[in-house]
Amino acid sequence: MIRGIIIGVLAVGVAGTAYWGYQEHREKNAILINAENNYQRAFHDLTFEMDLLHDKIGTTLAMNSRYSLSPSLVEVWRLTSEAHSDVGQLPLTLLPFNKTEEFLAQIGKFSYQTAVRDLDKEPLSEEEYETLKVLYKQSGEIQNELRKVQHMVLENNLRWMDVELALASGKEKTDNTIIDGFKTVEKTVSGYDESDFGPSFTNMQQKDDNFKKIKGKTISEKEAISIAKKYMKFDGNSEVKVTESGKGSDYGFYSVSIKNKKTGQEGSMDITKKAGYPIWFINHREVETQKISLNDANLKAAAFLKDNGYKNLELFESMQYDNTGVFNFVTSENNIRIYPEAIKVEVALDNGNIIGFTAEEYLKSFQTREVEKPVLTSEQARAKVNPNFKVMEERQAIIVNDLNKEVLCYEFLGTIDDDTYRIFINAKDGTEEEVEKLKNAEEVYDEVI
Repeated sequence: MIRGIIIGVLAVGVAGTAYWGYQEHREKNAILINAENNYQRAFHDLTFEMDLLHDKIGTTLAMNSRYSLSPSLVEVWRLTSEAHSDVGQLPLTLLPFNKTEEFLAQIGKFSYQTAVRDLDKEPLSEEEYETLKVLYKQSGEIQNELRKVQHMVLENNLRWMDVELALASGKEKTDNTIIDGFKTVEKTVSGYDESDFGPSFTNMQQKDDNFKKIKGKTISEKEAISIAKKYMKFDGNSEVKVTESGKGSDYGFYSVSIKNKKTGQEGSMDITKKAGYPIWFINHREVETQKISLNDANLKAAAFLKDNGYKNLELFESMQYDNTGVFNFVTSENNIRIYPEAIKVEVALDNGNIIGFTAEEYLKSFQTREVEKPVLTSEQARAKVNPNFKVMEERQAIIVNDLNKEVLCYEFLGTIDDDTYRIFINAKDGTEEEVEKLKNAEEVYDEVI
């Protein structure tokens, strides 16, 4: 009797385990099938988008009217964005494919920057037409390579899950048609020269990226350590590590890491070799309580900048994250804000110490400017904004527009209903250069159950 009961219980247990295993197997297969379907969709979408992109660039080459050309370039930009998105959905994270992604991004940026300008006043140059011809040829080459891969995938029922497995296990060097095909695409794109996009585009891409406006003597490693300790207020009893930028870097800098032996506090800083300007620094410590106000922290940040030789800076934005205050400053000359020259300072709200700083944009953009007088009056510029926009503040400002050019604008700060906006109107021709919606204060939820 007991034996029969035991056998029955065991039988039920075995059956239950088998059923559970079967269900697990079905669910796993369903997940794998869904992933495979998503990969297949993204790949075939990518191939289709490249077909459309090649055709659209070819169509653009034949156009001459601004009313046709501008929308066509916008469509090229849209297609490159779609193709870029499709690439991001494929399991290629472990496969070098950055050159192809960069190529798509450059086509998108070139087409967008060309489309948004006034093509009546500034039509396509001969160089830009040559650029379009090159892009048409190169996109055709990529299109053909992707079609070859697509043909092999369809003919041999190849699976993307095998690609993911091969890449994850480090076996991408073995024979895999899809991996080999995408490596061929990447190799093809790697042969393209950035100058193929034309000198004007290349200049916009590389604008001041190497801090070429910085002037001064080259500092030593010892001087870099001294500067880092001064900014981060670390004493002499510290452990210091310094690394120098490699040959591939766009500009020379020292990376300094400091650890206070007594307190264990750590900090990091990058410093330009030329003149010894801090690019950024951060003190790695927890700020557990707030003891000073955001306004007091702002005064600390402003004093820090003044003490370190930064002049003519004006606070334009402040935020609080937990127990730290973040303050954005820009240069202000003759009551004109120069937004490209921006510095960010982070202050601990427990003791007012500076725990973060970044001046990368400031160092790239800092220069002596001759600002032209505005063509439009303030009233004429104000007439260009939305009639529902209620202006609260106005000033002149220099910003960088979508074409990566500095332009003098009238800046209007105001509201529409309950939302606050910052609107920039070109002081020369009245173009609405930028509209920025400012964040409203968010409600804080103390307890959510």
